[in-house]
Amino acid sequence: MRIGVISDTHGDTRGWRAAVEGPFAGAGLILHAGDLLYHGPRNPLTAAYGPPELAELINHAPAPVVIARGNCDSEVDQLVLDFPVQAPYALIVIEGLRIMVTHGTEFGLEDPVPGMASLAERYSLDVLVSGHTHVALLERAGGALLVNPGSPSLPKSHAGKPQPTVGIIEDDVARIVTLEGRVLMESPLARRRRGRG
Repeated sequence: MRIGVISDTHGDTRGWRAAVEGPFAGAGLILHAGDLLYHGPRNPLTAAYGPPELAELINHAPAPVVIARGNCDSEVDQLVLDFPVQAPYALIVIEGLRIMVTHGTEFGLEDPVPGMASLAERYSLDVLVSGHTHVALLERAGGALLVNPGSPSLPKSHAGKPQPTVGIIEDDVARIVTLEGRVLMESPLARRRRGRG
């Protein structure tokens, strides 16, 4: 199954549309790591800022959407969304993969990897998806693959020019891609061996 991975849309319709029409084409599931509709007090308004329109686009997504609540998401957002905004974690087991989605606020902005790795180990995850930093990340830690798809709307970068990005999980490989589909990072998935319990 092709799984689209996105985070930090912050009310921007252009990034969502580009992801759904491009890299997410044919996806059977979309994972959203939060900060869906509101831009937040630290972020600028984008030219395509339209929270009500984005809510409708998400409601009519071409695949089911699993959403973890971000620090800019509020209870009132659920009133306009047909998919539940789960807080603060969503655990999905699909095709033998244990995937957790969380926004990642608790991991901080500077070096989220240690906190992510600890959570992935605690829950024996194959993949941990987070957002919050707006910086794409694809890194193996212990037995898990840590994935931050960056942001299709308000990208940031620790080195180089920020690019709007999303993630794709397919055929036991995770990729961070531009909205045009150009692969920026790629890693095989880490499937943990589990005994019967």
